[in-house]
Amino acid sequence: MKRLVRILLVLLLAATGVTLASPAQAAPYCGIRWGSLAKTAEGTANGTFLGVRTGRHACYDRLVVDVAGSISGYWVGYTGTRVGERGIFDGASSSGDDLRGRITLSITVNLATTDSAGTPTYQPRWHYVSELANVSHYRTFRQVAGGSGYQGYAILGIGVRARLPFRVFTLDGPDGRTRLVVDVAHRW
Repeated sequence: MKRLVRILLVLLLAATGVTLASPAQAAPYCGIRWGSLAKTAEGTANGTFLGVRTGRHACYDRLVVDVAGSISGYWVGYTGTRVGERGIFDGASSSGDDLRGRITLSITVNLATTDSAGTPTYQPRWHYVSELANVSHYRTFRQVAGGSGYQGYAILGIGVRARLPFRVFTLDGPDGRTRLVVDVAHRW
């Protein structure tokens, strides 16, 4: 019976000029065409790290790095399950804890993390913070971790549920501030 209904539906659609797209021709989910390879911008530290915030959207989860000044360089890419496996920062903490999720999206931003007196510009409770934001009800993010920085770099990690497409861009804000935005899609 189901086969007969399917055949009648196809004949009806063909008679009215409607065609069904094959899965290969279907539009990408939410129009997302980002990919999952590392994204980079070259430059030296021009801004100062102020903080991190997150947001949930219909098609992706978002992380925003707030910066006083400009963002001139960054590296964002998948690195296994630990923050900074790119070699700049050894492990997610002094004990080498893995982040929750199947893979970590590591974020290294070329930023000053202290003022001229050496005081951290962003002061989480301690150097490494395993929960920079509450992402317990997010579809893609499992954990956001990081710390105040290391030798001119702000180093963060997002534990995600799978290696998913992501994009990175900057936005100019009020009062000479800039934001680095990292969006990670909910699915391919």
